[in-house]
Amino acid sequence: MKDLFRRKSIDELVDHRAANRLRPSLSAWHLVLLGVGAIVGTGIYTLVGIGAERAGPAVIVSFAIAGAVCAFAALAYAELATMMPASGSAYTYSYASMGELIAWIIGWALILEYSVVCSAVAVGWAGYAAGFLEGFGVHLPAALIGGPATEGGLVNLPAILIVAAVTGMLLIGTRESANVNSVLVVVKIVALAIFVALAIPAFNAANFEPFSPYGFAAHVDANGADRGIMSAAAIIFFAFYGFDAVSTAAEETKDPGRNLSIGIIGSMVACTLIYMTVAASAVGAMSFREFAASSEPLAHILRTLGHPQAAGLIAAAAVVALPTVILAFMYGQSRIFFVMARDGLLPHQLGKVHEKSGAPVAMTIITGVVCSLIAGVLPLATIAELANAGTLAAFIATSAALMILRVREPARERPFKTPLAFVVAPLAIAGCLYLFFSLPTVTQTRFFIWMGVGLVVYFVFSRGSSVLGRRG
Repeated sequence: MKDLFRRKSIDELVDHRAANRLRPSLSAWHLVLLGVGAIVGTGIYTLVGIGAERAGPAVIVSFAIAGAVCAFAALAYAELATMMPASGSAYTYSYASMGELIAWIIGWALILEYSVVCSAVAVGWAGYAAGFLEGFGVHLPAALIGGPATEGGLVNLPAILIVAAVTGMLLIGTRESANVNSVLVVVKIVALAIFVALAIPAFNAANFEPFSPYGFAAHVDANGADRGIMSAAAIIFFAFYGFDAVSTAAEETKDPGRNLSIGIIGSMVACTLIYMTVAASAVGAMSFREFAASSEPLAHILRTLGHPQAAGLIAAAAVVALPTVILAFMYGQSRIFFVMARDGLLPHQLGKVHEKSGAPVAMTIITGVVCSLIAGVLPLATIAELANAGTLAAFIATSAALMILRVREPARERPFKTPLAFVVAPLAIAGCLYLFFSLPTVTQTRFFIWMGVGLVVYFVFSRGSSVLGRRG
């Protein structure tokens, strides 16, 4: 049983002389935009309406609460990523602090998170793209814009194509794909800035009364609807995670001791401010009851205010925004796969990088194929919340690893040191546990089934093929 908790030393994790290391090519600016690209996607375009329906004008507070939980986790990520700048994110931190079995469990949870997010976003992008094309008179046949489970659907071709396009960008090279991501992120931030600029002149303080019509605690009202500030925060959390994709870039970051903390914390601060500003502008411009039920609340508000062209721009920006989210999560997914393969927990042949591009080609292609297959044939609405469960598990593990390593290796150099670590980390864990138990019971059940499958894989294959185990 002792070998289940064998640990990798931090010195080995950060040994950049080892074979199959990834090539450092990313700056702090690339990392901030990678994080913003992962975080700012469909969330702000749709969840502001869902959140307002649950919390009323106090949705602004819900954004702040969800952002605070993620900020606590982000501080833990920043310390660990700068202390051990190696790919793998929470998987790597768990390997160094809690041992191989826990690392495998967290890596398996991350596989769930990233795969479902990539596929779900691809399906969402396909819907936006189909609607966008219809505005130009191009009507795609129903058989090619939905999987077999949808009426008249055969395969979701646009979803497959966008995953293939993003995979191609990642294969070109990390820096090149990061540059493309940077341009797309700027486009969608400009679109949100335009929304705020057009909504502010219509600001009416009366729209904030009553500020919190449904109270603070999460509850179900007489009509069976979820209400309360915390209920909105639980769903809005989906709009925040993504900054952990920055930590997967640790091995490919120039001057990681400085740039990783800037990338992780900078992207979180930027996105929290963006979200709260957009939410306040939306509620101020129109009563939340008028846009809460809309599937495109920001565009709906602009059309109502008499700005149809700007509303079209917001819709177009959503089409641009989603590929950056897919790129960030596919990037993180391929790096998680790569590190687990390099450690022998997945087939070791997959843990190789291309000599010219410096990218893990095999893992990137496999990630693209898996995500495109899921996106092409499955309806993901009922399982998308599984991504949240995987993320929360990773956040909890990272916060625990922070405290364990503070005790076990207090003298180790920490380029970024989390302030009040033994306050911040427990708050992150408590917040994540609250959000996890706020998920539907069926989602929790599916998550535990997935983790059970992962344990079977570990004991059948990974435990015996582990590089660390073979050394011992």
